[in-house]
This record gives sequence, C-alpha cells and structure tokens, in this order.
Amino acid sequence: MGHAVEMSATPGKPDRSLIVILGVIAALVIVALAVVFTRGEPAPLDADTPEGVVQLYAQAVLAGDEQTAADYLSKGRLDNCDRVDPGPLDNVRLTLVSSTVREKSADVRVSIVTATDNGPFGASEYESEDNFDLIKTNGRWLIDRTPWQLTICPNPKATS
Repeated sequence: MGHAVEMSATPGKPDRSLIVILGVIAALVIVALAVVFTRGEPAPLDADTPEGVVQLYAQAVLAGDEQTAADYLSKGRLDNCDRVDPGPLDNVRLTLVSSTVREKSADVRVSIVTATDNGPFGASEYESEDNFDLIKTNGRWLIDRTPWQLTICPNPKATS
C-alpha cells in the first residue's frame, strides 16, 4: 500500500517565478526613470557647421535671448528685418530633418512641433517642416532665412 504524498507549497516561502517577475518589472521601471531624467538637452553640434549654427540660434531664440540669436544672422537678414510675432515659444521643439551643404550656402531642414494645451479636446500638437538658409561669410556660417516661428528682429525697420 502506497503512502499518500502530500503536495503543497511550504507556507511562508514565496514562489521563485513571482520574485523573478517582480525583479524584472522593478528593473524596467528603474531604466525608464533613468531615461526620462537623463534626456535633458540634446548633444551640442559643432558650432562651425550649418546644423550647429541653427541649433545655437534656435536655443537662443527659445530662451528669449535675441542679442545672442542675432549674432548668428547674416547682415542682409539683419538689414531687412521685419518683426513677426511668432506667439509663445515655450512649447516649441525642433528636430533636425536633413541638411544640404554646399561651398558657400546650406539648407538645414527642421521639424517644428508646437504643443498647446488649450484645444477643444485637450492638449494637441502641430508639426510642420521648414528650412533655415545659411550663407558662408568670411569663413563663418550665418543664417540668411529662418522659419517664421523662429524669426527674431532685434533691430526692426522703422515703419511709417
């Protein structure tokens, strides 16, 4: 006659697979938090390239520092400046799409995302693409045309 074998989990000992699953979930949460908190500013591009000049200009404009931004504009752009009201810039993000660099000129295409939180259905975003046109003057890249959302005019022409 056989003995009956009782199969039951020992009370007080957690199941190993549950511990492994909880450990994996905790690791994923830690990695996700690390990614969120280390995103910060994008890596700076070389300031001697058209893309780097656009990045520095855009950072200055978005920070409200028109004088620094003006340092990246061509003389022609500054001399033919008409003030444009871009609206609030605190919810604008730029992403580099592409660039075409020639000997004396360059085009830097960017994606401009504007977020608003006052739409009829809550928060919304609007995305468009536009170009920065640059010219090389005395060995330095300067912006000759900007997307209207990022146009500054530190010395606007007098209008009568």
